[in-house]
Amino acid sequence: MTQRADALAVYIHWPFCRSKCPYCDFNSHVRERIDEARWARALVADLDRQAALAPGRRVVSVFFGGGTPSLMPPEVVAALLDRVHTHWGAARDLEVTLEANPNSAEAGRFAGFAAAGVNRLSLGVQALDPAALRFLGRAHDRAEAIDAIRLAQSVFPRSSFDLIYARPRQSAGAWADELDEALSFASEHLSLYQLTIEPGTAFAGLAARGALAMPDEEAAADLYELTQARLAAHGMPAYEVSNHARPGAECRHNLAYWRYRDYLGIGPGAHGRITRGGVKYATRQRRAPEAWLADIEAGGDGREETTALPRETVVEEMVMMGLRLAEGISRARLEDAADDNVETRFGEPLRSLIEGGFLTLDAERLAATAGGRQRLNAVLAALLG
Repeated sequence: MTQRADALAVYIHWPFCRSKCPYCDFNSHVRERIDEARWARALVADLDRQAALAPGRRVVSVFFGGGTPSLMPPEVVAALLDRVHTHWGAARDLEVTLEANPNSAEAGRFAGFAAAGVNRLSLGVQALDPAALRFLGRAHDRAEAIDAIRLAQSVFPRSSFDLIYARPRQSAGAWADELDEALSFASEHLSLYQLTIEPGTAFAGLAARGALAMPDEEAAADLYELTQARLAAHGMPAYEVSNHARPGAECRHNLAYWRYRDYLGIGPGAHGRITRGGVKYATRQRRAPEAWLADIEAGGDGREETTALPRETVVEEMVMMGLRLAEGISRARLEDAADDNVETRFGEPLRSLIEGGFLTLDAERLAATAGGRQRLNAVLAALLG
């Protein structure tokens, strides 16, 4: 799927959750009370201000992320989408995704979100095994997860759900069974993430004390390969390291990130990348929700920084994002960003990675092989030095 040069994606961050999952290092916060009207006004104000950074563009996707955006009133979602249409023209096939939890209270809002303009729901299921759901700190049970998947498929034209694997003591057989069950429910898209221990999380504390026995590298690799084979056989090959879809059902918003296209980041902690006058700018909003809110309400823009990225950083970011995709990176775009031939720019490391079977390069694209994507961190370290 190609994308016009004026295409723009819009990310809107709702930073609140009912509880903090032990594996999560996202900018999410638990608050006893949330003044939803204040937050709605602030998000609209931020969207209005940031619209000036990207005038005359064509919005191809809007993504409500978090936190838990399914805690937002549908009226707030409707107001923000109305503002998007006020500021920009929208693609005829505009994708509007909202992340949701499967618990019954939030599932009760699905119809309201659809009426507000959401046409793609992404469910944070994370596991179908009851013990795993408890281990992962999820607030829903297995029955709620399955009910929410089915409800989402009946309400929204497109839907997806997430699972986390490579959990402690998870065998290949148990994961294969869980994966097969997930495939019996899945419609067009699945996101399948290996559990990683992120600094500052509750799981990091457990791991530091030796109380969390994670699979070793070989066992995790076996689970990854099993995942790739099962999904490909089911007609949902990996289009990105952790994301699988039937052809044409890829998440267009995330493709904007991985293809290194422009996007605005609205709300606390949100990042953006915007091209103006041939220069790529990185924007970052204040991370702490209350500090961001106070700045917006005082007439500020909520931004922590806006930085013009040097050519070297643009090339590195394009490579780091693009090699996650099975399709790889457009050679013409990469050489235009680098102002150099790919072979000359990356030299011996590129040749070695091609000879080792980790990268491919032709007249059209630079791409990681399946083996290269499985070892992407090492590949990037070797390529970018």
